[in-house]
Parts: sequence; structure tokens; C-alpha cells
Amino acid sequence: MTVHHGVRGHDLAALRGLNTSVVLRELRRESPQTVGGLAASTGLSRPTVEALVEELAARGWIAEAGVPAAGRSPGRPARRVRFRAEAGHVIGVDLGRKRLVLLLSRLDGEIVARHREEFPARSTGAERIALLRGRLRRFLADQALGPDDVWAVGIGVPGMVDATGRIVSVVVPEWTDLDLPRRLAADLPCRVLVENDVNLAVLAEHWRGAAVLADDVACVLVGRRISCGLMIDGRLHRGRRGGAGELGILPQLGLEEAARALEWDGQRRAGESGTDALARAVREGDPGALGVLDRYLTTVAPGIAALVLALDPELLVLSGALAPVGAPLGPLLTDRLRPLTLHVPRIAVSTLGREGVALGAVRRALDAVDAELPHGPLPARMRP
Repeated sequence: MTVHHGVRGHDLAALRGLNTSVVLRELRRESPQTVGGLAASTGLSRPTVEALVEELAARGWIAEAGVPAAGRSPGRPARRVRFRAEAGHVIGVDLGRKRLVLLLSRLDGEIVARHREEFPARSTGAERIALLRGRLRRFLADQALGPDDVWAVGIGVPGMVDATGRIVSVVVPEWTDLDLPRRLAADLPCRVLVENDVNLAVLAEHWRGAAVLADDVACVLVGRRISCGLMIDGRLHRGRRGGAGELGILPQLGLEEAARALEWDGQRRAGESGTDALARAVREGDPGALGVLDRYLTTVAPGIAALVLALDPELLVLSGALAPVGAPLGPLLTDRLRPLTLHVPRIAVSTLGREGVALGAVRRALDAVDAELPHGPLPARMRP
């Protein structure tokens, strides 16, 4: 890359910072790579890449990678470098009404530990936060990590969250107007990012789920609670105040009746919730369960049709408690949407299971880390 005479010092510094970010992000995308491969993939000159590689190695962001035995050839082997994904971690949290899910991820998105438990019945909002704090400490200790090893935490909660991360309206009334990042500041000396749970679900679907190849997506939570996360042109759409997709709030859509439509008195197996038992019975072809699901979809179809008409999404992803129904859920909903909309978008059923929200929280935390790369050296305890 040619630098013209007369360029000011701060412009050179900005250019170098940009090039450093380009190299580091390319290594995060694919590791390991040779210096020559990095020059080709980034469009930077080889001398520039060599200098940046030395700088990033000195900071602790990257390290030398060994040469695979199968790739050995006569002469000096090409230098190969890798991003140090193990240098730090992020945590994704699903702080739901009934359960807590924790995922621990390296900086490359690899999940290295997970925890899931149900909240005790009738837990208060304060008790759930206290349980979260205790479980986070134990979760990290089980991995021989401490709070300083965590670079960012993403947390999904039910209901609306404003741009500052303050919870402004939730299913858990005690959390209304709660500044959760501030409440957790003593436990986590890093960025804590709170987001609506269904918004995180659509991020997860776009990252590793059914919406990997789609940029205009509506992810609908189907179950006793109805809500929706929206992605437009590959970007999460939260709305001005974080309330985009909160379909269940409008009583005229009749979505409040959905919970009553899901009443199921069929036999449950040990450990099954009501919706889990219903989903299993539908998969087994139980006529009673199919009738319950038919009534439920008939109830929610007008609200989903209104969403489809307003957004015209490329893909509709069905997530939440009824996702275990699996493939039959899409055609059944399609039949009920067809008379109500101009056209029915492609429908997919989430396969991320109970970890969808927490996985989206991991993605949100990684995005926060990405935005700060690679400013400054790694903390001393994370150096090679």
C-alpha cells in the first residue's frame, strides 16, 4: 500500500489502525493463515502484513501456528499465524421466566461450557437475579476462570429493553425500569449488554441457525408467549424504543387467547413441560394434540399475518416452546396464513433448541468485543 507524501501523522496512525483491524478480523474469520495468504485476502502488501503480524503478536492477539505434517515440504516452511481465540471469553445468558441458560464462548464463538436450570416455582424477580449472580460465579470457577477473564456478557430478558440496556417492560413486573448492567457491575468488570430475548433469538438464527442465508427475517416466538424479533437487511431492527415485534401487547390481535388454546391434558413423561408433551404427541400423530395445535395456530395466524403484511420478510423462523414440534409446524401455519396474506414467506422451524436466546447473547457479546478490536494490548494475565 503506497503512502503519499504530505499525509499527516494522525492520518498515518488511523490508516495503520485500520489495516491492523483488517488483518486481525481476517484471522478471526479463518485461522491459521500464512503471511502470503493474509496479503492476498486483505489486499495489503506483504511487507505491511509482516509488520502488522509482528505488532499483533507482540500485543498477544495472535500466535505462531505449527505446520501440519501433511503440508511439510522441502525448504523453509511458510510462516503461519492464528488468532488467539483462547485469550478471552464471553458469556451468553438467557434470563427467562422459567429457566436460566449460560453459555461460555471463546473469542471465535466456540462454546466451551454450558449450564441450564429451571428457576424454583414462584421465584421473585430479585431471587432470579441473585441466583444468576451466584451461578455466574460458580460457572466461571468450574472452568478455572475468574471475572477478569470475561470480556463481555450478553443477557436476554423477556420484554422491552431500551437503547441503554435498561429494562422498561417485561413479563416479570419487578424488573421494570431495572438497570441490570449496573446491578451486575460488582460481579462482572466488563461490558454487560442486555437485550430482548427474541431479538437475540433472531441474531442466533442469522449466525448459526435457519436464517444464515437470509437478511430479511422475522423470528416468531410461538408458545404461551407471542413475540417477534426482526432483522432487516441483515441488521437487527429494534425500533425507536426497543418495542419492535411485541405483537402480544395488542389485545385486538387476540394473541392473549393463545395460552388458553394450548391447554393440553395429555400424558406427560417425567421432566416434560406441558408444551414439550404436546409437541411430542403431535410428532406421534395424536389426534387430540393435533387438534390443540390446530386451534392454537388458528388463534395466532391473524397476528402473524399482520406481521407478514407489514414486513414482507424473506423468511419466517418459528422458535420458542413449540419449535420441538419440528417440520410439521411450517406447513400447518402456512395453511392458516394463506387466506390472510398476499403471499406466505418461506417458513423454517428453529433447531437451536433451548439455547437459542443464550447463543444470540453470545453473538451480541462477541460483536461488542469486535467493535473494540484491536485497541491496546491484551490484559497481562491473558498474554501468551
